[in-house]
Amino acid sequence: MTIDHIVLYVNDLYAAKSFFVTYFGAHPSALYHNPTTGFRSYFLSFTSGACLELMTRPDLPDPVKPLSRTGYAHVAFSVGSKETVDALTARLKADGYEVLSGPRTTGDGYYESCIVAIEGNQIELTV
Repeated sequence: MTIDHIVLYVNDLYAAKSFFVTYFGAHPSALYHNPTTGFRSYFLSFTSGACLELMTRPDLPDPVKPLSRTGYAHVAFSVGSKETVDALTARLKADGYEVLSGPRTTGDGYYESCIVAIEGNQIELTV
């Protein structure tokens, strides 16, 4: 069994798509749009075969999202090397994204950094 894809609801679909294309090399599908509901989505595929679906609709509630909460905590991207974790973390920081931690080796042996990116959601960069 494998996970087919993960979904992230966002307010700004185009900014979210651009983020993942720019920093993670995602390949977006054509835009899907349901004119009846206003629902729009992109499937983003990555070289590993993983997929992330970005979705939006005009009636989304947008409550404050504390980083520590129930539900999915973050999405982790394996970027291949410590040097790539370091470089991408520095690039994201220079571009104005908040770095929460790292790069560092964690107590469980992961080399990682964590950033706050798309609309307050946490993304982990790891080897």
